[in-house]
Amino acid sequence: MSDEARNPTVALPRFETPLVPRQSISGRALIAVTAIMTFLASITVGAVILVSQAASEWQSDVSREVTIQILPAPRRDLDVAVEKAASVARNFPGIGEVRPYSKEESSKLLEPWLGSGLSLSELPIPRLIVVKIAAGAAPDIPQLRRLLSEQVPGATLDDHRGWIERMRAMSGAAVGIGIAILVLMIAATVLSVTFATRGAMATNKTVIEVLHLVGAKNGFIAGNFQRHFLLLGLEGGAIGGGAAVALFALAALVSRWFSGTAGGEQTAALFGSFSIGVAGYLAVLTQVILIAGVTAVTSRQTVNRTLESID
Repeated sequence: MSDEARNPTVALPRFETPLVPRQSISGRALIAVTAIMTFLASITVGAVILVSQAASEWQSDVSREVTIQILPAPRRDLDVAVEKAASVARNFPGIGEVRPYSKEESSKLLEPWLGSGLSLSELPIPRLIVVKIAAGAAPDIPQLRRLLSEQVPGATLDDHRGWIERMRAMSGAAVGIGIAILVLMIAATVLSVTFATRGAMATNKTVIEVLHLVGAKNGFIAGNFQRHFLLLGLEGGAIGGGAAVALFALAALVSRWFSGTAGGEQTAALFGSFSIGVAGYLAVLTQVILIAGVTAVTSRQTVNRTLESID
């Protein structure tokens, strides 16, 4: 007698169709929802990266400059005071460049607020001196402030500390808002997947009950749902993430086209080059994987809880 006759084996059932249909209305709807959630999450991450990069550049630029302001007063020769203050700054250790603004240049700084074509000769416009700190130097700003107040009456020094603190607060607020939006996106994705999984189980209720009665383990049934929703999550995430990457690439290309114009320069000053860099694209890829993982895990847990309630 052969080994096959002595040890008969029972062939395991094979499914010609998957337990969860791949092409269904609920599946396509979940792909659309996942794509939208991933797109919005990726846009949020990219915007946070752009704001953080711009704020870091602003802080770096502003922290390397201080401004000396000399207020006009009766019987005070502003030109002499400006030259004296500039000399004090140039001779101070750690100072790299000193640029006094002329009266015309100081008046022109007011044009964005007062408009052009006005005669400002009669107004007591302060004179400004921009002082740049030498690379790698850390001058004693309080000492420089004391020297200016002693030697140049009416001179004040602003190290822009308040402006830097406001930029840090703005950057921190942008990051906090971005994290809150991501949490809401993930929560909405979990709810969408939960309802989609329950709908798929209701559609295939008879098949699930038969498998359950003949002894199929909960893990086997849950694994089929997990694989199904993992693929849906990956497909939707890839669509949404790809759309976000294309949008950022287009924005960077447009910003380069308008880099020489006044509007382009102002936009670049506020948001940089609209390039999120390698870190940004890796963050988008992480979003796609995260959304797909959340979709698969949520589906499996939903199926397990439902089957346990049947037991």
